[in-house]
Amino acid sequence: MRGRLDLESLPRLAQSGCSGSVVDFVLTGEINQRGKPELRLAITGSVRLECQRCLGNVDLALQLESRLELAASEAEILAADDEVERVVAGREMSVAELVEEELILALPMAPRHEQCIAATEAEGGAKPSAFEALAALKKRSFSGG
Repeated sequence: MRGRLDLESLPRLAQSGCSGSVVDFVLTGEINQRGKPELRLAITGSVRLECQRCLGNVDLALQLESRLELAASEAEILAADDEVERVVAGREMSVAELVEEELILALPMAPRHEQCIAATEAEGGAKPSAFEALAALKKRSFSGG
């Protein structure tokens, strides 16, 4: 199954601070190496987040791939002691909710630009600290100037 989802289809993603989001997905079912049914989900697209340094827009390109083993119940998932990602299978499952969950898990905790203007200004464009000014005064007074 292939599809495209926009922000109106992903309300929890919108609540997490994303805007301007459009994602494409491909969802297939298969049997994994352990002989269990699983879903394979590939997501591509982009989301717009707010930079935590300068509060400007950050466009985050996404290219995710997940394998989710189908479980009969939440108890089965909790009882497993391995690193396999699982999801409870049901007669009807919302593809949009599945895609949204994977997107939310992939979002950075503190989004920011790789080369943020705010960080650059703080490093080089800001006023010198009081200690730097004091050091400059000491140099001038010892050098007689």
